[in-house]
Amino acid sequence: MKTMLFISWILFASLSVVSQECFMVKTETRYWDSARTYSGYTLFGTRGMSYLTDFEGHVVHTWNIGTNPRFTEGGTLLDAVGGNPSNQNIWKELNWSGNTVWSYTETRSNYHGHHDFAKIYNPKLGDSTFIYIANKDLTAQQCLDAGCDPSHNYTGAQMDAIVEVDMQGNVVWEWCFFDHVVQDIDPAKSTYGVIANTPGKIDLNIRGNPVKSDWMHCNSLDYNQVLDLMVINSVHGEFYVIDHGNTFIANNAAGSIALAAGSAGDFLYRFGDPAKYDQGDPPSVLDNWEKATAGNKQLGGSHDIQWIRSGLPGEGNFLVFCNGQNLFELSAQSYIIEINPYLNSAGVNTGHFVNPPEAGYSVVNSPDPNLMKEKKNVSKQIVWKYSSKNNTSFYSTIGSSAQRLPNGNTLVCSMNDGHFFEVAPSDTSIVWEYFNPMTRNGIKTIKPDNYPTYNGVFRAYRYASDHPALAGHDLMPGSTMTGNNPDYLKPEDLLSLQDKQNLHVKGNTLNQNYPNPFSSGTTIEFEIADPAFVSLVIYDFSGNQVKSLVHQNFSGGNYSRNWDGKNDNGMQVASGMYIYILKADHQQLAKKMIYCK
Repeated sequence: MKTMLFISWILFASLSVVSQECFMVKTETRYWDSARTYSGYTLFGTRGMSYLTDFEGHVVHTWNIGTNPRFTEGGTLLDAVGGNPSNQNIWKELNWSGNTVWSYTETRSNYHGHHDFAKIYNPKLGDSTFIYIANKDLTAQQCLDAGCDPSHNYTGAQMDAIVEVDMQGNVVWEWCFFDHVVQDIDPAKSTYGVIANTPGKIDLNIRGNPVKSDWMHCNSLDYNQVLDLMVINSVHGEFYVIDHGNTFIANNAAGSIALAAGSAGDFLYRFGDPAKYDQGDPPSVLDNWEKATAGNKQLGGSHDIQWIRSGLPGEGNFLVFCNGQNLFELSAQSYIIEINPYLNSAGVNTGHFVNPPEAGYSVVNSPDPNLMKEKKNVSKQIVWKYSSKNNTSFYSTIGSSAQRLPNGNTLVCSMNDGHFFEVAPSDTSIVWEYFNPMTRNGIKTIKPDNYPTYNGVFRAYRYASDHPALAGHDLMPGSTMTGNNPDYLKPEDLLSLQDKQNLHVKGNTLNQNYPNPFSSGTTIEFEIADPAFVSLVIYDFSGNQVKSLVHQNFSGGNYSRNWDGKNDNGMQVASGMYIYILKADHQQLAKKMIYCK
């Protein structure tokens, strides 16, 4: 039986227990429609290594660094050192050979780099620079002096900053949220104002969220060279656009920082949660307290804010991974959202930023009652959205990324499950799907049910072969990460029910082992319909290979193999349930068996 359910297809077609089918996930490439994908290579970092892979999952190249890697236009690999996106103070550029060609270390004790960074070209400086997010320490007295509610304790408080350094490591520009705050509880403070009339500043006393350590938890930023603007995203569900060009003075770091700290550095645009500046409704419990509404909140737990690059479909719009946390949906899921910030209430592109509440909202019903969702207020500036039809199939509570590709497709990385897939825009069908095989317990052919990020990947990127980082290099594919031959479905495998029935009759057969359960030995019988390369492998329920019984070419016919309960090292295995999988000619069959000592 071969079935493709796109985001969530069943690996173990012959297992009788549905929960086991859902919890056991085959890793690496699972589906590829070569005619509809954007040609190139996928780059991702996991467990301290960066991997460049082709569509079939073959490893083309690796680097001994792997936190949040990406290629620069100069042809290098840029990444943070240490493997933890939440804590990074050292960044490096590596060449193809893995040699360090540039590095920067944040040495200031009151700045704590984290999550995102980029190498950009600063047109006013006429040179490349490096930008990154850092939490900046604040004293409790600074918070009180700014107008924070004195009933709270502000020990350990921090606010995020964007720091820009030149290639010699000198800070040339800096912007910090703390310089752009407003409060409405103490008229004696210079920060006093009407929150609803001050959308360009952040409210110091947001209800239920006083200033604290990692208060904004910003996790992504981007730079638009044409507009000379920055955008930074907070996990709490808002992103903010900042003027870089009009706050930067070449060769005058002090002047630049002063400009960025003044009114010229106030937000030019913000999107996601207008209740935070008193221009929208917050999430709330409905009269029936078993239900809730997101109000006017559009984003929750969001990551990877970016401008869609020039020349790509949707150029100039924002693309963001909305994780779906804190949106108060009875049944949560993640979304990829594209926003045109220039649209007004009539849907007209004004050519300038329009405050989202002024653009307004459409009341949208759930497309299917089984999603168990209330009506939503959806911003009229949202021009495209992707989510899986089955809301339980795509939900990542942390990290994750989305990338618009030149053919209009969108590459998605769902961090919780190390799940990459490419979405076509017209029918939002999946044209490629891959699961990261690298887990906390090593490389796995099968990923068992486990806690989030067991095989997590913070982001993934797709690059064409002519990208400066790849052009002129040997892109000959090596083995897959697991060392297994690629075994995935293709469009022609998505057969009609009748075709699948015929395939079942004419195809290979895997019988239940006997005896089962067994203690000393068992026999596995199988039938191969046509000559093929055949593998018969036994796995435990954690996805670890236990014993390879067959790995060779077979002619058509009936065969059997015996297993004595010993692993590949000749050691007796523990009592328990095991899975045996037969692979032949892109067909995969599986059954379970029980061994009792």
